[in-house]
Amino acid sequence: MLRIRICISGRLYFQPASWQGGAGVLPPVQSIARLAPPIHRRPCPSPDPACRRAVAAGAGRARVVAALGQGGAQAGAILREMASTVLPGYLWTTLWLGLFVALGAAAVGMATAAAVTLFDFPGRRTMEWLLLLPLAMPAYVTAYAYTDFLQFSGPLQVWLRATFGLEGRLLPEVRSLGGAVWVFIFSLYPYVYLLARTALGERAAHLMEAARLMGAPLARRVRTVALPLARPAVAAGVALVLMETLADFGVVSYFGIQTFTTGIYKAWLSMDNRLAAAQLATILLALVLLLLKLEQRAQQRMRFAGTSAGRAGSAEAQPQRLAGWRCAAAWCLCLLPVLMGFFAPVAFMLRPLAADWSVLPWERFLDWAGNSVRLGAITSLLAVAIALALAFAVRRRADAFTRGVVQLASVGYAVPGAVIVVGLLLPVGWLQAAAPTLSVGALVTATATGIVWAYLVRFCAVALQSVQSGYARIPASLDDSARMLGASGAGLMARVHWPLLRRSTAAAALLVFVDVMKELPATMVLRPFNSDTLAVVAYQLARDERLGEAALPSLALVAVGLVPVVLLSRTLRAGQR
Repeated sequence: MLRIRICISGRLYFQPASWQGGAGVLPPVQSIARLAPPIHRRPCPSPDPACRRAVAAGAGRARVVAALGQGGAQAGAILREMASTVLPGYLWTTLWLGLFVALGAAAVGMATAAAVTLFDFPGRRTMEWLLLLPLAMPAYVTAYAYTDFLQFSGPLQVWLRATFGLEGRLLPEVRSLGGAVWVFIFSLYPYVYLLARTALGERAAHLMEAARLMGAPLARRVRTVALPLARPAVAAGVALVLMETLADFGVVSYFGIQTFTTGIYKAWLSMDNRLAAAQLATILLALVLLLLKLEQRAQQRMRFAGTSAGRAGSAEAQPQRLAGWRCAAAWCLCLLPVLMGFFAPVAFMLRPLAADWSVLPWERFLDWAGNSVRLGAITSLLAVAIALALAFAVRRRADAFTRGVVQLASVGYAVPGAVIVVGLLLPVGWLQAAAPTLSVGALVTATATGIVWAYLVRFCAVALQSVQSGYARIPASLDDSARMLGASGAGLMARVHWPLLRRSTAAAALLVFVDVMKELPATMVLRPFNSDTLAVVAYQLARDERLGEAALPSLALVAVGLVPVVLLSRTLRAGQR
């Protein structure tokens, strides 16, 4: 019989039951957790094979939720114990972090969106796409960069002490709650900026012009016209920011901040308590679902005005021209987030990279990059195939079941990687305990199967959204004409839909590929042996204070992340024409 073990580094392995360590004694490794529960727990039944194509993506999400259903007296005792010890700390830290990040991202995103939409100043068009650049920076890379430059032994404090004869710490501690808030604000504000910019561009410009003609001063126009119109978009953007903050592991773990995500990994890997990890994951999932509901309500409120009318009116309304100190203020307002969220972290990472250039592990870097590319390519192809199947099923037969499966598949992107890991490994433990000879655990944890599965659960929604947007541009009358000519089923997809969906599917594959390259929490636990990725290696090297070596994979991830940012900028510009 095999027992599944997981060590503090996040790797899984299998230990023969014959290991001689004494009754009830685990092998002598750092923090081992047992995954296999009692045999009487059986896995959930598989979906109906007749519906497997429509349920392909939805099954993964359902298993994430079902796997967390741990009940019984033991679970209740563990929950009460956590409620009296660590749970209040996790809850308050997560809430304070989310509150400050939400306020900061809303302020920065709304201010920059208003500046480039409602006003005109030299370089405004350039600022529109520069403000998107922080999307290319993974938040954990930004955290590594600021830590290296601003810490006690960093170049800035060393220079200040040497130049001015000062002693002791001169700057606040970077690895703190405040430092994490700073990193998240300037890494995630583009979510608010994008939605607020779209809302203001479609609805506010012509109303601002009408208010100006009626004699309203600038401050009143912004306060009574622009802000109310952008409020639903800002709320939706803040919900996305909070979901990304709750799902993060790299920043909070590197800074030593005790949130729900770090608590899940600590309970699973260090405290040898899978029930505690499942319960923490359930609470985190409930918070995420609440945010998802709020985001959906905000999106519904954004539809109160007709888009076509807004665009027609904004065609005659021009942004107000700024000059003098107001122009300089707009420049500073737009340039500061770009500097803090992109250019400064890149410059901070280039310094240790240049210092350690001669000792950089180039051969291993190629292996890490190859692993990342392979996982990204496999996942993107599978995600696009599932997205095409789901979107085609909805187009052919949009019944309640199919729409429900698509909605379930769309939730995956909001589920944190830590929750997905718990939801995947618990059923694996059940199956391994029920059928030890099948070696299900080895299949999932010693190969790429488990990690690709987790990627699909998380990122299939990205591909689905892109494919659905492509289908929205294909008129239904085209399907009717094709059926009259004898095309149906696979023939309709191959001969009619596919030629019109090539650009959308290519964009979907690219977005999934980039997200897989940057994914950290699930990759750390589920990656096969000797299959480190760029994200995992960057985290491990930064954790070991080898920031010069960590800069190489980190900057490679930034370069990859620039590709979708460029495509997004081009799409937004095309929509303005």
